Amino acid sequence: MPQTHKGPAPAAVAGVFTSLFLLSIIFSRILTHGAPIPMPYGNPWLSQQYFLSFPSVVRLSGFLQLGAAITLGILTASLTSRLLFLGVTASGAHIAFFGGIAASIFLAISGLSGWVLSQPGAANTFDTMRSIQLLGFAAGGVAHVATLGLLVAGVAVPSLMYRFLPGGWTTVGIVIAALSELSSFSMILPQASFLLPLARFSAMVWLIVAGARLPQTQ
Repeated sequence: MPQTHKGPAPAAVAGVFTSLFLLSIIFSRILTHGAPIPMPYGNPWLSQQYFLSFPSVVRLSGFLQLGAAITLGILTASLTSRLLFLGVTASGAHIAFFGGIAASIFLAISGLSGWVLSQPGAANTFDTMRSIQLLGFAAGGVAHVATLGLLVAGVAVPSLMYRFLPGGWTTVGIVIAALSELSSFSMILPQASFLLPLARFSAMVWLIVAGARLPQTQ
């Protein structure tokens, strides 16, 4: 008699994770009337002005990112539990677990960094503001995307080996994982920073589709 995996639906959880992260960006643009979100490669004095002018928006964005981070942790547990339930004995499931949990923690650090910057006086001192801003970007950008790629790879490779997903979609996942790891070069080559959003958002879409297509019964 077929057995059914019990747990949250990965596609739904991936959708919530993606929605919360996107809302953190959308609300930031709307509530600041289109002011660009500070980037570490821009004018740092303009970044300070942004944090001083819109503390409530920065706080809301950090709150939503923390929610996305927690949801990503749940998604990771759901996906790896599903892979183990389906009989995966390769290391991919454990790589996925490591990558997803690490990506969740790094995104949480980014969200908490925003919360710190939104507090009275935190952004007044330039050196303090700059340090927290860079930490938040490094955690929520480079570190988060690189480890999110490990989650994608950890699901895609076993799915290719065990034929859980269509071959074309697993290949797309492996490419996205490779882009995610290549995006870490933005730490030493700022020109490579365009890979960060490319890998991040493609990974989100891939996880939603993969979560919906993974078999639920064995």
